Amino acid sequence: MEPLQLARGANRQHTRCPSAHMAANAWRIFPFFLWILPLVSSSRTRIYPPNEVTLLDTRTVPGELKWAASPSEGGWEEVSIMDEKNIPIRTYQVCNVLEPNQNNWLRTDWIPRSGAQRVYVEVKFTLRDCNSLPGVTGTCKETFNLYYHESNEDRESYIKESSFIKVDTVAADESFTQVDVGDRIMKLNTEVRDVKVATRKGFYLAFQDVGACIALVSVRVFYKTCPLTIRNLATFPDTVTGADTSSLVEVRGSCVNRSEEREEPKMYCGADGEWLVPIGGCFCSPGYQEKGGTCKACSVGFYKAKSPDAGCSKCPPHSHSLRDGATVCDCHSAFFRADSDPPSMACTQPPSAPQQLISVVNETSVVLEWAPPRRLGGRSDTSYNHPRPGSGSGSQLCLPCSSDVVFSPDQAGLKTTRVVVSELRAHTHYTFIVHARNGVSRASGAGAAQSVSVTVTTNQAAPSAVSSILAIDVTRHSLALSWQQPDRPNGVILEYEVKFYEKDQKERSYRIMRTFSRSVDVTGLNPLTVYVFHVRARTAAGYGEFSPPFESATSSDPFPLIGEGVNTAFLLLSVSGVGILLLISAAVFIISRRRSKYSKTKLCQRHLHNVWRVKIYVDPFTYEDPDQAIHEFAKEIDVSSIHIERVIGMGEFGEVCSGRLRVQGKREIYVAIKSLKAGYSDKQRRDFLSEASIMGQFDHPNIIRLEGVVTRCKPLMIITEYMENGSLDAFLRVLAYNYTNLHYQGLVGVNIGEATGTYLSPGGKIPIRWTAPEAIAYRKFTTASDVWSYGIVMWEVVSYGERPYWDMNNQDVIKAIEEGYRLPAPMDCPVVLHQLMLDCWERERAERPTFSQILNMLDKLIRNPGTLRRTGGDRHAAAVMESGVGSEVRVSVLPEVCVPAGSVCEWLRSLGLERYRDTLAAAGYTSIDTLLALTHQ
Repeated sequence: MEPLQLARGANRQHTRCPSAHMAANAWRIFPFFLWILPLVSSSRTRIYPPNEVTLLDTRTVPGELKWAASPSEGGWEEVSIMDEKNIPIRTYQVCNVLEPNQNNWLRTDWIPRSGAQRVYVEVKFTLRDCNSLPGVTGTCKETFNLYYHESNEDRESYIKESSFIKVDTVAADESFTQVDVGDRIMKLNTEVRDVKVATRKGFYLAFQDVGACIALVSVRVFYKTCPLTIRNLATFPDTVTGADTSSLVEVRGSCVNRSEEREEPKMYCGADGEWLVPIGGCFCSPGYQEKGGTCKACSVGFYKAKSPDAGCSKCPPHSHSLRDGATVCDCHSAFFRADSDPPSMACTQPPSAPQQLISVVNETSVVLEWAPPRRLGGRSDTSYNHPRPGSGSGSQLCLPCSSDVVFSPDQAGLKTTRVVVSELRAHTHYTFIVHARNGVSRASGAGAAQSVSVTVTTNQAAPSAVSSILAIDVTRHSLALSWQQPDRPNGVILEYEVKFYEKDQKERSYRIMRTFSRSVDVTGLNPLTVYVFHVRARTAAGYGEFSPPFESATSSDPFPLIGEGVNTAFLLLSVSGVGILLLISAAVFIISRRRSKYSKTKLCQRHLHNVWRVKIYVDPFTYEDPDQAIHEFAKEIDVSSIHIERVIGMGEFGEVCSGRLRVQGKREIYVAIKSLKAGYSDKQRRDFLSEASIMGQFDHPNIIRLEGVVTRCKPLMIITEYMENGSLDAFLRVLAYNYTNLHYQGLVGVNIGEATGTYLSPGGKIPIRWTAPEAIAYRKFTTASDVWSYGIVMWEVVSYGERPYWDMNNQDVIKAIEEGYRLPAPMDCPVVLHQLMLDCWERERAERPTFSQILNMLDKLIRNPGTLRRTGGDRHAAAVMESGVGSEVRVSVLPEVCVPAGSVCEWLRSLGLERYRDTLAAAGYTSIDTLLALTHQ
């Protein structure tokens, strides 16, 4: 459609007399003049709802509207009429009902939207009933159309009809007839439509008549807002509603003056201009309370301490406020408030002094009792303190007591009115002071006025307990004890009493020895037996308490050539020759257990190195079926051959028991039995069987032996060699307990056994304390990383089972190693052994020794025991041993090793190692003479 010229036509005021033209168009114009006047009532000042902002109201526009009409003649006409108050208003009307195909347009001026996103158009109009007009059948309409068009500015003098967007077709609820006009019946229609105008700065409205007899009495355009409001002490500004009828506009409020936010205040502005869903809000600040949506200051004599408090409160007793807006009330003179007291608490005073202090002396102890203060100051937190008493004797000044004095239940903060003071000196004057305190004592500065004192003199008392007991010159039937004098002898020590008994007897039978000196030789003891010793001192006041139990063990029977008092270092050398297999197996078992669960990487084969041969190790996790690996590397055992005797511990997968294995054609042997607990997962079953698959690939005297497995019935079991002495660390602690003066030659033998059984592991779950730095950081597991681990185990052996890095957590261990920290030498550790450990812990892998070099080093050390006696400062020996220059080694001659008279069986029985009888016999050691040739190999 071509653009229609919308000229601002002549807006005639129809106040002239009827004319011929008017008569010809009676149906178009005349009917409106007769009824329009009584329908309208207006004034220049209109009152609208508070949530509506008017953009256009034709009733309030002074003068002509001059809207554009098309066609400019014969269509919409502007008419000025007078309302009932004789105030002129401008209206538009059209009544071309006799002519078909009407298309009469009326466009408003450009209306700026002023931030509105949706506007509402309110149209008040009258409409003639087509049935009341004769001869207009088919041409008369009773509706008109409402359009709009958005524009950024008012520059358009004409506009295409196609550019307008239709809002709605508007129909009348009420229409009038010619009779209605005569009777002046008011039938005014009011219709409201909403339009989304959110893309341009303003818009036009247009009314299209298609053949109705209609008059636009008034047009009002407005938009809705949520008006300024205060909710929960937060102000929410006037807010324009959203563009959609269902939209909610989130608005953040701001706290009113003298208030602070408790939770972010928010509300939502609805499309109808109503506030919805209040969230959060504000509190009045301390010293202010809410009144009428604002915060008012607390008046004099009142206070408010915290924002969440409901309102101002009256000052508590013994306090006052002298100004408006007080947050706390000040205490009256001589009254105080503690830092922990709430502002609502009354001001209080410190207590008066305790009353009726009495004392009862019992040797070197004093019982003090007193009555509570007469005045508690209005508080219930009274407590009592005892400054450390002063002591003196004769004319001496009163001096503070030593820290050994004991108060029971305590020295400070007492809630009871009784205390026992012990560990005092005999025949000494003491002054005790009891202070009464409460929460405001410190604030008040009160001191002496709150205390009471008493002076007493202690009596004679028995000595305190003996401490620092040592055992020296331990032999098979005797030992020498020495000790320190009691810390508080409380007089002249007249004698010491020594009580001792075998540990297994638990004081059922004991012996007593007395001596005037601080040492005693105890004889007539049984060999290889643990004894418990108690020592106490006696003065004129009687015996003191026994010392805590001190345990020491006698040595085993020596060889026939060894006499009384021989150094037990050489005894271990003979023992280690036979028992080295036990120690080695336990040590290597730890290494194999720690490393057998390493990463389940897909390595088909890994080469294992030791000093004699190369063995191919097959990773069981490369097998799709774990049963295939277990059947290849382990022997299936009939469960009827196993007799379980007792539970000895809990493993990762279930119980660990000891028992016996009787295989047809073989002698019965002791075994350890590990079982897989019920309810296991597939992964737990695979891990359990893979452990046996790994152990089954090794056949070495220094690695625990796998006897077989049970997989054809439940529970699944792994049967291994039984290690009677348990784990290496526990066994080493036993050694440390029984052999306090052990020579390190035996421990070097243990380390040699470990070195011959170490193997290369594929890596996985990493025991941090035993793992090399590159294995932790990059999972690089090589022979060099195993050397690092071997050095840690060596340190465990020499320290008798001490935990590496003690209580440090894994992260601290990693950090310490990265910063260059290395484990220090254990107590009395030979310097050459510690140097060997440090060599194993070199940061660079290439600088660590090989296992062959370690074995050579240890072999030289055990053959030259003199080097093991250097326990500090001198690392020259280690360098010499590593270089292998024998001429520079100072060799001590080892005395001839002796065994007791009798058979090999008796000797093994005395050591508790009789189970190695057959092993020694098979190796040719059948007599005492052959034992003298026993070596570490």
